[in-house]
Amino acid sequence: MIERDTERLSIRTQCSLLSIYRSGIYYLPKGVSESNVTVMRMIDEYYTQRPYYGVERMTKRLHRDGVVIGHNRVRRLLRLMGLVAVYPKRKTSNKHPEHKIYPYLLGGVQIERVNQVWSADITYIRLSKGFVYLVAIIDWFSRYVLAWSVSITLESQFCVDSLEEALSKGKPEIFNTDQGSQFTSAEFTGKLKDAGIQISMDDKGRVFDNIFVERLWRSVKYEEVYLNEYVRVRDAVNGIGAYMDFYNNERLHQSLEYKTPAEMHFGKLDICYATRSIAEAGKGSHNTTEYHPKQPLFWS
Repeated sequence: MIERDTERLSIRTQCSLLSIYRSGIYYLPKGVSESNVTVMRMIDEYYTQRPYYGVERMTKRLHRDGVVIGHNRVRRLLRLMGLVAVYPKRKTSNKHPEHKIYPYLLGGVQIERVNQVWSADITYIRLSKGFVYLVAIIDWFSRYVLAWSVSITLESQFCVDSLEEALSKGKPEIFNTDQGSQFTSAEFTGKLKDAGIQISMDDKGRVFDNIFVERLWRSVKYEEVYLNEYVRVRDAVNGIGAYMDFYNNERLHQSLEYKTPAEMHFGKLDICYATRSIAEAGKGSHNTTEYHPKQPLFWS
C-alpha cells in the first residue's frame, strides 16, 4: 500500500519498489453508476455464455430479465467493456484509424509445435463496484499462459508490458491478435518487429481466430471470477494470479490429452514454478506484486 504522508520515501520511490506506475496512484477514474455496473455484470455473463450476441440480441436478452434499456446504452456499455460480438461484421468498434493493420497469416496453418504461434486478447473482469481489464498472452500449441496483466484502463501500456514479459521467456514465429488499437499501436508492433516476429491480425468477420484465448477467458471466469466477489483491484490480481498458476501447472486439458499446459510447453511439469506458486498461495498474502511484479497494477 502506498503511504502518501511519509517523509522517508517519496511516492516515486515507493512506486518503483512496488513495480507500479505513478499514473495508477494519481489517476482518478470517472465514476460508473451503480445501475450501469449491475447491467455490465449481466452483460459479462451473457457474453461469456454467448460471445456471438451483438447489440440487438444483448438488448433483447436484458429485456427478458426485466431490464429497461435501449440499444444505444447497450452499445455504449459493450464498448466500455471492450466487448465485440464474434460474428461476421463490417467493422469493429475499437480500431485506430491511423494504425497499420497487418495481414492474417494463419489460414491453413497447422499448429504443430511450441512457440509457433502466440496470441493476445483482452477481457473485462468485474469487481463488486467496478471493473478492470485483463490481457493474456498464450501459446497456441501448449495453451500455456506466458504473461498476463491487469489495468483499470484500455490504454496500450499494460499490453506492452505483458508482451515484454512474454518475450523474456521465449519468442514465437508468429504473433496473432485482433485489430484492436492496443495491439496495432506502434509500441506493441514495434517490439514484435524488433524481435523479428511475424505479425498476424484477424481478418474482418473471422469468428474463431483467437479461439484458444476465448476458451481461456471462459475458464478464468467460470472457475475463478464468478465464484468470487472481488472488492478491490488487488483482490482480482491475487485471485487471477493464483488461478493462472493453477491453469498452467495443474489444470488438465481434455484437448491436450489430459496434460497441463506446462507439461505441453516444457515437456514436463515446471516443478520449480509450481512449487513457488503453491508456497506463495499458502501465505495468503495480499501484496499486489505477489504473482506478477512486472505488470502495471492499479487499485482503488
